[in-house]
Amino acid sequence: MKIVNKLALSAIAIVVSGGLMLTSCNGSGSGTASKSDTTDNTILGAGATFPNPLYSKMFSEYNKSNGLKVNYQSIGSGGGIQQLTAKTVDFGASDAPLNGKQDSALSAPAVHIPATAGAVVISYNLPDLKDTLNFTPEVVAAIFLGEIKKWNDPKIAEINKGVKLPSTDIQVSHRSDGSGTTNIFTTYLCKVSKDWETKVGKGSAVNWPVGLGGKGNEGVAGGVKQTPGGIGYVELAYACQNNMAYGKLKNKAGNFILPSISSVTAAANIEIPADGKVSLTNTDAPDGYPISGLSWILVYKEQKYNDRSLDKVTKMLKLVQWMIHDGQQYSGALNYAPLSAKAVAVGDAILKSVTYDGKPVLQ
Repeated sequence: MKIVNKLALSAIAIVVSGGLMLTSCNGSGSGTASKSDTTDNTILGAGATFPNPLYSKMFSEYNKSNGLKVNYQSIGSGGGIQQLTAKTVDFGASDAPLNGKQDSALSAPAVHIPATAGAVVISYNLPDLKDTLNFTPEVVAAIFLGEIKKWNDPKIAEINKGVKLPSTDIQVSHRSDGSGTTNIFTTYLCKVSKDWETKVGKGSAVNWPVGLGGKGNEGVAGGVKQTPGGIGYVELAYACQNNMAYGKLKNKAGNFILPSISSVTAAANIEIPADGKVSLTNTDAPDGYPISGLSWILVYKEQKYNDRSLDKVTKMLKLVQWMIHDGQQYSGALNYAPLSAKAVAVGDAILKSVTYDGKPVLQ
């Protein structure tokens, strides 16, 4: 199992400035904008926790070379969409495309720029177990439906032959907030389990049959890590950075796949529609990890609103353009899959469609 050194993560915000790098044991960030944060040299964003480790690294590196400050609040995709809707941030971030209700709540159309791809992993806390567990779609659905209650259940034992499973109760952790990670996970479950589709369904927030909720990927990761017998779904980076165990998952081709950069890349090697919105779950790729997903930056297509200056808008769009190009170099070390060439091309086209007073901002 691949692990990396543990990093402490900010559950609320990452503020990137000249003297502040990644939030770590020696530093902290604030999600509250100060008076100086309203200048054209500070960009405000909010949303997905799924890409937060990568975004905080990107924003720190961009600040070094360009001097632009980015205040990003890691509050969940639902929160980011709400703040974009209220126009209190310059950009939102989401692991799920806007749905019809969210679209209709906007005062003007927004666009989706693919920014990264990652994996939602099945993470568990069995301290005495040294083996990497196998999971099937049926077992995962049954656990989160509350139908499998013990770790030594015959259905788990059948796909983990030779593994000494404890009789520990299974303790489910899930998201309590509106979450793109939840949308990726539940969309996958609906594709592989009729029971899940009819009893629970998919979305950024669902009525969970069992378990305790935690806010953000950070909250679920913390809940699993602190609970012997715990299980939850978190982004791969959070599992790695917190030295958490995570399992292999049987994909559509019948292979048990460990989530990794290469298996997410395989899942993401598909055609990307012109609007950038696509699901990667339950991939047909034989070597693809089945709970993979894109994460998007969301901005209004017309940027002249709320007395925004063309200078600030240009800086924001150039930041996003850098993220999908040069910023991708930071993906691998943080367990995210770099965008495919097709996704980058779509992202470029979408960015060039953004206007200020009806005129394209980027040429």
